[in-house]
Amino acid sequence: MVVVDLSRAGNLKRGEFRGNAREYFGIWIVNILLTIVTLGVYSAWAKVRRNRYFYGNSFIDGHSFDYHARGLQIFIGRACVVAYIIIYNIVLSVSPIAGGILALLMLFLLPWIVMRSLRFNARVTSYRNIRFNFTGKIWDAVVAIIFGGLVAALSLGLLAPFASRWLYRYIFNNLRYGDRAFVADLKIGALYRVWLPAFVILIAGVGIVIGFGTLIYAAAVRGAAAGLESNPQVQIILALYGMLIPIFSLFGVAAIFYRVGVRNVVMNATLFDGRHRLFSDLGRLRYCWIVISNLVVTVVTLSLMRPWAAVREHRYTIAHSGILVDGELDDVVSSIQQSGSAVTAEYLDLEGFDFGF
Repeated sequence: MVVVDLSRAGNLKRGEFRGNAREYFGIWIVNILLTIVTLGVYSAWAKVRRNRYFYGNSFIDGHSFDYHARGLQIFIGRACVVAYIIIYNIVLSVSPIAGGILALLMLFLLPWIVMRSLRFNARVTSYRNIRFNFTGKIWDAVVAIIFGGLVAALSLGLLAPFASRWLYRYIFNNLRYGDRAFVADLKIGALYRVWLPAFVILIAGVGIVIGFGTLIYAAAVRGAAAGLESNPQVQIILALYGMLIPIFSLFGVAAIFYRVGVRNVVMNATLFDGRHRLFSDLGRLRYCWIVISNLVVTVVTLSLMRPWAAVREHRYTIAHSGILVDGELDDVVSSIQQSGSAVTAEYLDLEGFDFGF
């Protein structure tokens, strides 16, 4: 990953999360109950309450972020997606060809949907009363999402760093804070350095699992040939499940390693206003342990510890993120406020819907 020289980072502003699991549990349990009672309708308003809590307790330099979306905006976006899915399934049952056309249409609409969602989520986010914005175009989204996804999939992951580079350059190079731009100068070599450990984990793990499954299958076949009392079909099925479950688990671990590595590379290679560098030093092993242990605790407690798990993961992520400020952050904010962009951004929460991407 990109190495940041902290010895010269005299003005590193690390993030801080001031929330706790007890407070969030109250929000979470009410969200769950109201979502169940309203057959899922309240989930849009639940997202607003959740994001306002996490944004409002995430601080940089003593100031928190704010989330300005309204539940109705999110509900309309989700309703559009659900309606499209319902129409697609109805049409597919009547005419497979027409259903295929609708599926293809969704593929073409996906870049526009993602672009609109990125714009919406940026515009409803603020820091010190200054809104973020996203200025990405549809064609750039097509390249970053459709072409990048195809390149990563068709190469069996070997070209995934190129796809990641296109995607995150599209996101960060079109991100604005007030009237100031972010610029991500991602090096493909740095992305491949964080890709390699994930690839090794996946390949080595899959090889071991397949070898173990092959031994079980061979033992079942030999047992059947020798006339031993056994059920080879059951043993073969168990061997297949015994292979698939560990393979999917290893894929998840490799994905976490890669995602965290890419995040560090992207953040540390991104400049704000041409001077101030974003910062991230998430530990891949530590973050992987947090995600896995959170999953185990959530399952064992029948989701009752989910608020604790969410706060734990968010606190670690925020604490290992920040910005290396060239000068003082107050000067940057004052300069943006004087430009007038902070005032003109007030209307932005009236525009758009959140499609959930």
